[in-house]
Amino acid sequence: MSRPVSLRAEGVMRAFGRGAARHVAVHPLDLEITSSTSLGIVGESGSGKSTLSRLLVGLDQPTEGTVTLDGAPVAQLLGTRFGLRDLRRTVQYVAQDTFSSFDPRRTLRDAVATPLRVLRELEGATAEAEILPVLDLLRLDRRMLDRYPSQLSGGQRQRFALARSLVVRPRILLCDEVVSALDVSVQGAVLNMIRDYCEEHGVGLGFVSHGLPATAFVADELLVMCRGAVVERGPTQQVLDRPTHPYTISLLDAYRRGPRHLVPLAEPA
Repeated sequence: MSRPVSLRAEGVMRAFGRGAARHVAVHPLDLEITSSTSLGIVGESGSGKSTLSRLLVGLDQPTEGTVTLDGAPVAQLLGTRFGLRDLRRTVQYVAQDTFSSFDPRRTLRDAVATPLRVLRELEGATAEAEILPVLDLLRLDRRMLDRYPSQLSGGQRQRFALARSLVVRPRILLCDEVVSALDVSVQGAVLNMIRDYCEEHGVGLGFVSHGLPATAFVADELLVMCRGAVVERGPTQQVLDRPTHPYTISLLDAYRRGPRHLVPLAEPA
């Protein structure tokens, strides 16, 4: 069994600007995602959740506080070639804007094979043997590997972004609004894939979304953000059944005005 890993934020805060123009995007907070947990971070646009996700993977640096991976500051890992490789092998990040995250001049085969070559030192037939089962898991036609990102639908491109992360075999997967732009039927299928993969392979999940139903579906614990601050946190069912903050209650009221449950497992487009 692989050793557990821990991605932890301690006293992390992010502010932009100075003086009267200073804006606190993320107020001081603590959290932890391990290789055996699933944490949902939910809030409306502007709540600070995407800024927080970028801080967790080192794409932005906190104004105060520290993000660590197994006790090693992420900022230090970013400063060395081997530290950066270990960080990217352990924690993979899937962004909402998948179109800009792909090089339009490269085929999807190149895009998915690159992390295998750089992070796992696999090439050729060995890399192909790793890629194809992941495509099958995500219900992606293998012939799409020779296409370019612009030739795919949004749902297909999102699943290729997931494939690019999963071939690395990360211990923690951080997903930032990965289903918000997808049709409801595609959302259900992708959410099932993420949840089942993480449970089967012992991968920790950080799921960032403004959608409470999607977040509750994949996460064992919820962290609710409003205007950069954590206003509620706890086991998912507890937060759903006994919310204490007015903002969480408003999210639940909006949720309950729609379908009470997801309708998953529809074939993705």
